[in-house]
Amino acid sequence: MRPKFQSKQSVSINTALEKVWEVSQDLSRIADYHPRVNKVDLLSGKRFREAGPAYQCHFAEGKNTCIEKDIEIVLMDKIVTVFPSDTIGLTKLLPDYVVETTFNRIDDNTTKVEISHFYSSSNWKVRLLSFIIKRKVARETMDTFYAAKKTIENEG
Repeated sequence: MRPKFQSKQSVSINTALEKVWEVSQDLSRIADYHPRVNKVDLLSGKRFREAGPAYQCHFAEGKNTCIEKDIEIVLMDKIVTVFPSDTIGLTKLLPDYVVETTFNRIDDNTTKVEISHFYSSSNWKVRLLSFIIKRKVARETMDTFYAAKKTIENEG
């Protein structure tokens, strides 16, 4: 069972669904379009997404990392990701944080990508910080979306 829905962000990318999906599947490319990530370690030795393998993202400021793990992948439709650990403290605050990324073909040359965030807010700290957390997550998601959009459209 998924934790409580918290927020959703979306972007339209002026490229075919197949190209958007292809870029999103290559874990070694995360640093190409994620402004906070400068390196990805393929912990499971798997370069392309599949349910189960974990990968570690190194943040651009140089000292923090997070481990991500895709738990569900539906071809050209969605990716569900969890965060088993990090050095920032997010996983202590939000131990059940889940991200669902969905891909929708608008037409032959346009793809809508949505990211939905789920986590429990039963912890008093989370309830207290919820407004700040949601705004920060939304802002960072949109920064990633805009960078991904630029990267993918420039390749297309």
